[in-house]
Order: sequence, then structure tokens, then C-alpha cells
Amino acid sequence: MSKFLGKAFGFDPQKHSVRTEIVAGITTFLTMAYILAVNPSIFSALDMPKGSVFTATALAAMIGTLVMALYAKKPFALAPGMGLNAFFVFTVCLTMGHSWQFALTAVFLEGLLFILLTVTKVRSWILNAIPLSLKHAIGAGIGLFIAFIGLQNAGIIANNDSTLVALGDITHGAALLGVIGIVITGALVILKVKGSILIGILVTSIIGLFIKGADGAALTHFTGVISAPDSVAPIFCQFEWGQILSWDMLAVVFTFLFIDMFDTMGTIIGVSQKAGMVDEKGNVDGIDKMFMADSIATVCGACLGTSTTTTYVESASGVGEGGRTGLTAFTVAILFALALLFSPIFLAIPGAATAPALVIVGVMMMSPVAKIDWEDYSESIPAFITVLMMPVAYSISDGILLGVISYVLLNACAGKFKKISVTMWILAALFICKYIFI
Repeated sequence: MSKFLGKAFGFDPQKHSVRTEIVAGITTFLTMAYILAVNPSIFSALDMPKGSVFTATALAAMIGTLVMALYAKKPFALAPGMGLNAFFVFTVCLTMGHSWQFALTAVFLEGLLFILLTVTKVRSWILNAIPLSLKHAIGAGIGLFIAFIGLQNAGIIANNDSTLVALGDITHGAALLGVIGIVITGALVILKVKGSILIGILVTSIIGLFIKGADGAALTHFTGVISAPDSVAPIFCQFEWGQILSWDMLAVVFTFLFIDMFDTMGTIIGVSQKAGMVDEKGNVDGIDKMFMADSIATVCGACLGTSTTTTYVESASGVGEGGRTGLTAFTVAILFALALLFSPIFLAIPGAATAPALVIVGVMMMSPVAKIDWEDYSESIPAFITVLMMPVAYSISDGILLGVISYVLLNACAGKFKKISVTMWILAALFICKYIFI
């Protein structure tokens, strides 16, 4: 058995414990299973069938995590990424006006490009060209953006003709449920309860049985516990090839690729450091295999009908429990497969109950701003523009594009030409052309 575990998952009985690896996998699943409720809720804005999106989400997570377990043999779990799903729905589809089929095509192409970049090592060249301050700003900006979406979904933030947005009526209906959920989930996170986000969603949903919405009906409608999973046929391989050479497709594919690269890189390096899996030079053993697992998962997820599948920072919870091998990831994959049978529970969860998850994950994504040198304005101003413009412009891509452009222009005007790489000049020029001609 030990020989099999070693060959399959990189398990060493002298260093690792089967029980510890399994407990670590359960812990990781509990901290990230909220995506099974959040993803269908977010995609419902596009009138995509929630049941199919739920099945696609679970399958994408299961397949991606299995690849990580068996190929990379690392304790990292994957699922459709927060922030990336928001960009898919709210920017590409609802703001830019494209169909969800267009967006799925962009995700598919991004996954293929990620595979190519990983194999050819071009990925390292691109990663090294982007200033570290902008890398930190991107994660924080996405955090603000998804938190803002959560507040909107719950009605805590509402439309106002005079000020564009304002505080909604938080004493009734969905907004009240959202506030209650934020308090409950926040308290659980503070107390470091395992699976706090998922528990917060479930408890908030139960409270929703006793709170009525604008239509007079309860906000939560449970229809059962166990059911056969819905088919992914309505969204499976629904690609749209007519615009693959358009500027919009280029911009969307690059943005997906850019976010996925830095999100995955940051997660893998950060969690690996916590696990003691980084050498003295900061290198992570097997990082190319982990990137490959991430890119393969993205391609599979796009075929199934969901947004970019990426490595989850919540993997840190399992690592904290002692998970060090692919057996941890394999456990997570099995649990996602079992979750397919409990779709009625996850699909009954109202949008207001998922809002706390978006807000808390937004908080967790803000930590990189502490690494920005705010006293160096050549770095902090572009970083601030990146963070600010994502929620204000309601677009992750605009935040990134304007951050890159401002970095190049500000440093050039200040005579700091040595700070600007050739790659940054090229990217800035392309992004400026995007705003002028598209």
C-alpha cells in the first residue's frame, strides 16, 4: 500500500500519515466548498441553468484537483476561481455585452495558451516583466470587486440616481439576511472555525427560511437533500468561434490569462512557503507541474461550461493541518464528486446568503496591499489606480489595463525609464490602442 501511495501521490510513510493527509483534504474541502453555492448564484445573472452550472463546477473542481493529486502530487485543490467568475459574468458578458458562449471560448483559449506558456517557459518571461507592486494590487482589487458584487447581490448596496450607489434598506428582506450572514461568517472566521465560510452560508440560508423577500415568499426554498446531478449538456462545449480574431477576444483572453497566472503563482508560492516546500532561493519544487495541472483544469472546465479553474488559496487550511502530498488533493477531489449528489442543498441557497462569502473572501484577498511600498509614489500610484478602478469601473480588466498604462506613463514622465521593461512598453501600447480603437 505504501508503495502504491508513494507512486500515485508522492507519499512517504517515513514523513507522512494517511490519516493526516485525509483530515487535511477534508479541511481544505470545507473551506472552499462555498464555491458550489456561489458559482451557480453568480452565473444565474446570465440565465445559465443553475443545476448545470453546479454540476460543471463540481466536475471541474474534481478533475482539476485529481490532476494536481496524480500528476503534480501536491496538496493543492482547484475549482472555478473567485474573481475570475465575476470577470466572466459581470465584465465580459454584462458590461461588454458578449454571450456566455463567447466567454467560455475565451476561457478555453486561455487554458490552451497557459499550457503553451508553461511548456515554452514564456510564462516566466511575462511574470518577471510585471512590477511586483501591480501584482500585489491586482489581488487586492479583485477582492474589493467581488466584495462589492456580494453587497450588491444582497441589496446592501443599492442604485441611487444622485450618487450612483448608496446603502440599501438593511432592515428588511435580502439586505437584512446579508448583514446577518456577514456578522455570522465574520465571527466564525475570527474564531478560526474550520469551514467557516461554508458554515456561514448554510446557517444564513437556514435563517432565510424565516425572512421574506420583496415577493412575500421566504428567501430560502429547500426542495430536498439528495438528487441526481443535473446534466451539463446545455452548457457543454458551447463555444463561439466567430469572434476569436477580434480585439475583444484578445483583450478578454489576455485578462483571463493574466489573472490566472498571477493568482496561481501567488497561491502556490504562498501556500508552499507555509508548508515549508520552498528552498532558500524561494523556488518551489515542481511548480511547472502545478501550473500545468492548473491550465489543464481550465481547459476541462471551459468544456464543461464554467469559468477559469484555478488553484485555491484555501488549500492553506489543509496544509495547516499537515497535508503535504497528493493524497490531500485526492481526498478533496473525492469529496467534490460526492457533493454532486447534494445539489438541492447548494442550489437552494439564496444570493443574499452567498454575499457574506464574497465579502469575507474579498477581505482575505486584501492582504497583498501591505507589501506595496506606499512611500514610493512611482509604485503606489499605479497600484492604487489598479485597486481603485476595478470596483469603481466595475471591471477587473480595466483595473489591470489602466494600472499597466499608468505605471509606464508616470514613470516615463518622471524620467524613470530604467524601471520600465520592453515588455511593459509593449503591453501599455497595446492597452492604449484598445481604448482608442475598440
